[in-house]
Amino acid sequence: MDIGSIFLIFALLVLVVWYVSRPFFDRQLLSWHTSAVTQAEHELSTLLAERDRIIRLLQELDFDFTLGKIPEQDYPNQRNLLLQRGAEVLSQLDALQTSAKTDQAADRLEKAIAARRAQQNQPAPTLHKDGNGVPVPDDELERLIASRRREQPEKAGGFCPKCGKPIQKSDHFCPKCGAQV
Repeated sequence: MDIGSIFLIFALLVLVVWYVSRPFFDRQLLSWHTSAVTQAEHELSTLLAERDRIIRLLQELDFDFTLGKIPEQDYPNQRNLLLQRGAEVLSQLDALQTSAKTDQAADRLEKAIAARRAQQNQPAPTLHKDGNGVPVPDDELERLIASRRREQPEKAGGFCPKCGKPIQKSDHFCPKCGAQV
């Protein structure tokens, strides 16, 4: 055997070993990723599964009762037990989700406060006056909003005497209730 065929066989052997062992390494990586689940996520998942199980049991119990498989004296007791367990699970779910929402709300509030403080440290945008002497901001979007606001009072015609919704000067009938203006 010459040296070239030995290297070729060795390269093929390395590729085969790598291909065969790849699923074992993927499983180790997968198990490492799944172990990163927090206790709160695990508890939430458990409670959701329990809620679904109780709902399924209640449906089966009701179906079996309508078919006559469960005696009338046993049905109310079994149903009440399942309803009580379901109420406990739902209250635990509410408590868990409320605490998570409160944490998220606190984070959003802190971010909003930090953004507001950063905004207060920046200088105010400069305003220049248009032809009528009304201050107009330099930003194009702000300028468009200001011009829209100046046009708005001219179009408003008041409110409908019947339903109280806003109407335009050009309206002869209320767009909401159809009353004559």
